[in-house]
Amino acid sequence: MKKTWWKEAVIYQIYPRSFMDSNGDGIGDLKGITSRLDYLKFLGVDVLWLSPIYKSPNDDNGYDISDYQAIMDEFGTMEDFDEMLAEAHKRGLRIVMDLVVNHTSDEHRWFMESRKSTDNEYRDYYIWREGKDSQTPPNNWGSCFGGPAWQYDEETAMYYLHLFSKKQPDLNWDNPKVRQEVFDMMTWWCDKGIDGFRMDVISMISKTKEMPDGEINGFYGDYGPYCVHGPNIHKYLQEMNEKVLSRYDIMTVGETPGVTTELAKQYAGEDTHELNMVFQFEHVDNHGKYGKWDDQKWQLTKLKKILNHWQMDLYDKAWNSLFWDNHDQPRAVSRFGDDRPQYRVTSAKMLATCLHMMQGSPYIFQGEELGMTNYPFQSPDDFRDIESINAYKEWCASGKVSHEEFWPCITFRSRDNARTPVQWDDTEQAGFTTGTPWIPVNPNYKEINAKSETADPDSVFHYYKKLIALRKENPIMVYGKYEPLMEDSEELFVYTRTLDDKKLLVVCSFTDQDTVFTIPEEFVGSSCMIANMENDYSKSDITIRPYEAFVLTK
Repeated sequence: MKKTWWKEAVIYQIYPRSFMDSNGDGIGDLKGITSRLDYLKFLGVDVLWLSPIYKSPNDDNGYDISDYQAIMDEFGTMEDFDEMLAEAHKRGLRIVMDLVVNHTSDEHRWFMESRKSTDNEYRDYYIWREGKDSQTPPNNWGSCFGGPAWQYDEETAMYYLHLFSKKQPDLNWDNPKVRQEVFDMMTWWCDKGIDGFRMDVISMISKTKEMPDGEINGFYGDYGPYCVHGPNIHKYLQEMNEKVLSRYDIMTVGETPGVTTELAKQYAGEDTHELNMVFQFEHVDNHGKYGKWDDQKWQLTKLKKILNHWQMDLYDKAWNSLFWDNHDQPRAVSRFGDDRPQYRVTSAKMLATCLHMMQGSPYIFQGEELGMTNYPFQSPDDFRDIESINAYKEWCASGKVSHEEFWPCITFRSRDNARTPVQWDDTEQAGFTTGTPWIPVNPNYKEINAKSETADPDSVFHYYKKLIALRKENPIMVYGKYEPLMEDSEELFVYTRTLDDKKLLVVCSFTDQDTVFTIPEEFVGSSCMIANMENDYSKSDITIRPYEAFVLTK
């Protein structure tokens, strides 16, 4: 297996709006990030992935870009970016940018030109279609954020495609001019000195020419078969690699909804000349009776089956990316662990152990290293996320389901859970801002914050710090082969890693009950690499307590 710096890196995702506010306007910014670089260096991470910081009207919190080569007003200036990049590099920290090129904002210059007339030179930069009639869109597709995926535009009496918000028109990647514009922009950022790209919904950039009605799924037709992993996706990514990516020593990760292990080997195979790795979402797509809106925790055997499959099927063929949560997912400890006060710290450490000991590059979402939890929403007015707001309207305002029935589901899964401000200390607004934050701070900030955790050697923070340090010292954590054990257990997640003559046993309890466990004979009496509580590993039969985790090494 080829060794590279990005395989050995630990990546920390920053959602700038909620990370740190430097000027008291209630919105995180670039100077705020710069002010916390020493904290990130102390934690030990290698790469900082920034959610979009480009100029944007913020219909979807920066994922609707109006200028790819300018900074969002609330976040600061290009000079602030240059300072942050330089200060990060001084500390040995790399910066990865979010690349959002499936769509732009409808306020981007290209789209404003495109909608002017059917013969405008930018018309073909986007996907325009005639309606079935004057009142009916070209097909029945629904958008990811609710409502139809087509918006009628009176200027030319045609519809444009938007798989997300109506203010996020999809680019037409079949137009070579669009591809060149994107490649030129990427080159501009690489020449600035950035260290890579996380590519937003990159598996959706190629669409079929035919756009028939999709199978009804909820309220609208499913666009998936026609817009995800489309006919030219690999051709376009190979072109991107040839013209941009291969010319720089950078890291690339593609957000690829709907990806399988077979497709992942095409996107991120060792020799396919596309991307370094992809994000898969099987382990977080636990859909229930209201689609993604569900309040049920994963059945452990199902979760293990998915993660085990990705670990084993990609080994030596493509690289895994490892994550429990991000800006689009609820907080890991609330979803996969147990955020009750007596279990929060232990289960947060257990989840960290389970993930960081797997094969692949671990991603930490801001605040995860503190064991931050979901937000206690009281009413729909608490939401800031367009997806949550639209979903509540679509399901509840329509009368399709009652508020009482839907509320536990939307509060459990809302993206806003991840977007509450980082809890820096126990002062007002958790030290995030001196003003009024754009989204409320979680009221548990007095108990959960970076100041107290960095001072406490037994905290979630220091456990993450130790895991990251161990990864740098032990190549087996990066390159070792993965083998699952006890696949039928609903309580324990157990696996081994093997590299040359070294072997690790990883044991993680996902239950609030005691569990009896028999240590495999070869590991009895082995030394413990890391554990979230003490136990006696010199005997074969031990009792594992709620959310206990340990790693034995021989």
